[in-house]
Amino acid sequence: MSIGRSVLRLRYTLAVVCGLLLTSVTAFAQGDGIPTDEASISAGMELFDGNCSSCHQVHEKGVGPALKNVYERRDVKWLTSFIKHPGKTIESGDAYAVALYDKFKPTIMPNQDLSDAEILQVLAYVKDATIKGPAKPEAAADVAGAGATAPQEGMVVSSNLLVGVIIGLLVLLSIVLIVLVVLANVLTQYLRQQKGLDEDDTAYINEKFSLAAIFKSQVFIGMSSFVFVMIVAKVTIDSLFAVGVQQGYAPDQPIQFSHKLHAGYYEIDCKYCHTGVEKSKNANIPSANICMNCHNSIRQNSPEIQKIYAAIENNEPIQWVRVHNLPDLAYFNHSQHVKVGGVECQTCHGEIEKMEVVQQHSLLTMGWCIDCHRQTDVNAKGNAYYDKMVEMHEATSKDPMKVKDIGGLECAKCHY
Repeated sequence: MSIGRSVLRLRYTLAVVCGLLLTSVTAFAQGDGIPTDEASISAGMELFDGNCSSCHQVHEKGVGPALKNVYERRDVKWLTSFIKHPGKTIESGDAYAVALYDKFKPTIMPNQDLSDAEILQVLAYVKDATIKGPAKPEAAADVAGAGATAPQEGMVVSSNLLVGVIIGLLVLLSIVLIVLVVLANVLTQYLRQQKGLDEDDTAYINEKFSLAAIFKSQVFIGMSSFVFVMIVAKVTIDSLFAVGVQQGYAPDQPIQFSHKLHAGYYEIDCKYCHTGVEKSKNANIPSANICMNCHNSIRQNSPEIQKIYAAIENNEPIQWVRVHNLPDLAYFNHSQHVKVGGVECQTCHGEIEKMEVVQQHSLLTMGWCIDCHRQTDVNAKGNAYYDKMVEMHEATSKDPMKVKDIGGLECAKCHY
């Protein structure tokens, strides 16, 4: 082989190696195109909770595959196309998409109405969660939310004072009775030792104890009547205070829906089904089409799911029984508390993710609401609306600004 040809081949090899190195450096410099800023990750988390969390988790398999490192398994272009039109990608014969479908069929992800920028934000959240790893379980979960103090469950209007009075009187009567019995025995023994007593005194001293005579005495009848009246008064007052209080109410529903399964095991965000909680007075009951986002392909033959199909075919709403129901004279706005106040659902509704059958967790009485307004700090951080109020409050007080300080105890706040 001539020296010229060897030099030519060497130059060719060097050119190829340089080209490969340049390509690698360029790809490394450009990255995968997924944003890493906190704003994109935060927006992606919200999009993920609202659109993906019902079927997907990052580190564990749910209805669909775990999304950990998904950006390494497929490039962004492929992921964007698949997220928007998964069925179309599968029908195209894409090997990876077909393999996914074969593994999870007959479940198929519905088309996602997300822009390319929103998909990148979702991937930013998935990538961030992948890097951080699975969340470690906390010793005690704070369900009251940032800047909010959970209302106490002990703030129940009760007749504890009346109970204390009755118990005190019973104790006092018992002490008086014991003292009288002791005095009677001492006097009886003393009189028996005396001489020269007349017949009436002797007969009285030697008289046998009669329980029936005590029950017939005016003192016993009077005290028994007093105790009876006090007990009846206590029961009556307790009953009056309990009017309209439905704590623990858990009605049977037309469809056996498990919040423990959906909100607990699958970690479906409350806002995915109760879509009005951040933008409306009412959280709203989910319509049948929200159920069908998943159940058009999941557990179609279940008797309970068939009730949803029947409601849709008959063009009739599902007759859910309302659990939490405030009187018409009281105004409550979910968006004001959840969106503005940052109050978590569990603060009022309890650990809904652990309930097979939903029940009313809190009292929802006026006293319960007022006590919450007295204790809860205003979530004013990052909200310019409260800047002036915070400034005025800090000028006169060193304590954090509570809801009561901005009109939370005004009658017209809830009654108008």
